[in-house]
Amino acid sequence: MSDQPQSLFSDFWPRMITGLLMAVTGLYAVWLGGPVYVGMIFLIAGILIWELAVMLGASLMRATGLGAGMIACLYAAHSLPPAYALPILFLPAFLGLVLVQERREKYMPFALLISFAAYGLLAHRETFGFVWMTWLVLVVVVTDIAGYLVGRVVGGPKFWPRVSPKKTWSGTIAGWIGAGCVGVAYMTQTEAGAGIIAISVALAFASQMGDLAESAIKRHVGVKDSSRLLPGHGGVFDRFDGMIGAAALLLLVESLTSFPPQ
Repeated sequence: MSDQPQSLFSDFWPRMITGLLMAVTGLYAVWLGGPVYVGMIFLIAGILIWELAVMLGASLMRATGLGAGMIACLYAAHSLPPAYALPILFLPAFLGLVLVQERREKYMPFALLISFAAYGLLAHRETFGFVWMTWLVLVVVVTDIAGYLVGRVVGGPKFWPRVSPKKTWSGTIAGWIGAGCVGVAYMTQTEAGAGIIAISVALAFASQMGDLAESAIKRHVGVKDSSRLLPGHGGVFDRFDGMIGAAALLLLVESLTSFPPQ
């Protein structure tokens, strides 16, 4: 028997076990809501900024300062009405002008995206509750898992080999279909209309773009993973890149449309 199937899925079990532990912990925090959930989002955002800064060449001290700055800004923004929170959400990106000596042009847009995505996750849970927060998590997770499995099994033409050599068109499309299926399930089990299917697929696009954007920056700086904090997954950024893209788009969707769509 060929060793190829085994090599294709050599990282499957570490990836799945770590992912399952993260999912259970995260969903428990989502279910609890309140300070536990808020604290989790603060911590994740701080770690994301820390990993981003380290990848781009900042010292550990400067990266830690940037991570702490993100947490402080999110705390302030979360404590204020949205209109007053907006300028504060830009501060973590601008702190990079002082503390990131190289590649500032790459740090700033990512930091801004992380800031607004984290704020969007806080607002989404508080406004729409556990059920719709779970929907967002499922869309991102199913997009990732469907893309991973179908991409490895089916293979085929690469989606964007210069940026992410392993991603295929088959896996990308499977992610869209998987997210659409999550939308169908929520349409049948809630009062949401068919628009939730379209939004789910759009968030799958955004999740994949977040993944590709992080892959591009890792390829640019010559690293495989954002860090080694998570066995089988690399760093926190490697696991939350898709959520960052989806959460940022959802914040825009909720400001432009009636959510959940009827």
